[in-house]
Amino acid sequence: MSNPPNIKALGCILLLNLVSFSSFSFALTDDEAAFIARRQLTSGVGDLPNPAEYEMKINLTFENARLKRAYIALQAWKKAIYSDPSNFTSNWEGANVCSYNGVFCDTALDDPNISVVAGIDLNHADIAGHLPVELGFLADVSLVHINSNRFCGIIPKSITNLKLLDEIDFSNNRFVGPFPKVVLELPKLKFLDLRYNEFEGSVPSELFDKNLDAIFLNNNRFYSTIPSNIGNSNASVVVLANNKFHGCIPHSIGKMENTLDELVFTNNNLSGCVTEEVSKLKSLTVFDISRNKFVGSLPQGLKFMQKVEVLDIASNMFIGQVPKAICTLPNLVNFTLSYNYFDALDNGCAPPLSKELVIDDKENCLGGRPDQRKEKECQSILNEPVDCKPNPPPVHSPPPPVSSPLPPVHSSPPPVLLPPPPVPSPKSNPPPINSPPLLVSSPPSPVPSPEPMLPPVHSPPPLPVSSPPPPVHSPPPPVSSPPPPVFSPPPPPKTIQSPPPAPLASPPPPVFEDVILPPHLGSIYASPPPPMYPGY
Repeated sequence: MSNPPNIKALGCILLLNLVSFSSFSFALTDDEAAFIARRQLTSGVGDLPNPAEYEMKINLTFENARLKRAYIALQAWKKAIYSDPSNFTSNWEGANVCSYNGVFCDTALDDPNISVVAGIDLNHADIAGHLPVELGFLADVSLVHINSNRFCGIIPKSITNLKLLDEIDFSNNRFVGPFPKVVLELPKLKFLDLRYNEFEGSVPSELFDKNLDAIFLNNNRFYSTIPSNIGNSNASVVVLANNKFHGCIPHSIGKMENTLDELVFTNNNLSGCVTEEVSKLKSLTVFDISRNKFVGSLPQGLKFMQKVEVLDIASNMFIGQVPKAICTLPNLVNFTLSYNYFDALDNGCAPPLSKELVIDDKENCLGGRPDQRKEKECQSILNEPVDCKPNPPPVHSPPPPVSSPLPPVHSSPPPVLLPPPPVPSPKSNPPPINSPPLLVSSPPSPVPSPEPMLPPVHSPPPLPVSSPPPPVHSPPPPVSSPPPPVFSPPPPPKTIQSPPPAPLASPPPPVFEDVILPPHLGSIYASPPPPMYPGY
């Protein structure tokens, strides 16, 4: 039998040749990532093999069959490792898998009389390799932490066999390909950390329907709009920073008012007006939408975020006045509004500040404040303001006209007038005699020339009489069509086109270089270690 790990190793060996074992703190180029992705996605990550094929070759004795399967998985993983500079896996030998570095055993959840491999933690080991399909034999594992290594390739489908897995930390590696949907098939998953990898494409909407507590997708290559159902998520932390997400913040975000603590969308291509729904996020402590393309004024409801500590809206195209009382929020310690076009600042945000609050307001249009934009630069945006207020009234105005044409359609006289049309030209008087109903067209009879013109006026109603639905239902479409602009984000973007794109390049990138930490240090915002959930 051929050795699957060696076959699947080819793609990652190419990666090692490309980067020459360089430090994993440097990201791949676009060409390198695409090259590795093609190799890995075609390398054939098959289904989980029959364990009997391996067990026949094992001459060791194990406490139970589950530890024997764990041995098979760990040995396959060791063969899939190409570089282990600190010899972290050097003791991965023998039947006592519970003594392996980074391997943790505990009592089985379904059988208190046996021990099983309950967790894997290879964090910061600087190991280079890939994930073999045999990982599917680790059926009792509840957490897998492998952050800050050099694992590459894709996540094997066999990981769906880990039905107890509730924590995945694959951050700061070199995984490639589309979003790994296999992780969404894990029934117990609560913590998902995929940041600092090379994943690309769109993020599936199913991600936000899953009962996750933390979602870290920052520093990848995701390119899509934010799924409209993001508000369905129960997550307390959602970090999508440093990708290529575009479009607006979905209105459903307001549904996370009781669960969301940290929302970080910094450094994407998001645009439009910030929906007022964000004002409902009263439990937020971190709200960062900096370095995007948002326009218009800020939602007035931001003052209701009583728990917010960090508020960063820098490097957008916001205008108007900073919402009143935002600087007096009780827990606010850092408010960054630099590189926008605000032209008015509330007294609560002007020095001297009443508490220890750091405010950065440079490069705006605030008169009397230092380090502001030049007047010409400000006027180029302020002279063409973007109105973020919704416009619902026009939607309800069309209905009245629809009811007026309906009576003629239901009136019976028009069918009675069908016989007279052939005789109206020779005799102008008979038509009024043969049509007892009161007709507006009867008075013009003294004028012969207009008489022929009257039938066309009344001819349309008789024709639809045989099929009344078309005239009755044709007006409604215009009535129902206006609503979408009210509930969908497109209207604001339409007005977005008016501001010249040039000012977007005004914020100098070097200003933020000190904000983006190296991959090996984790996310932009320091987060606590993954939570230990009940079970192990």
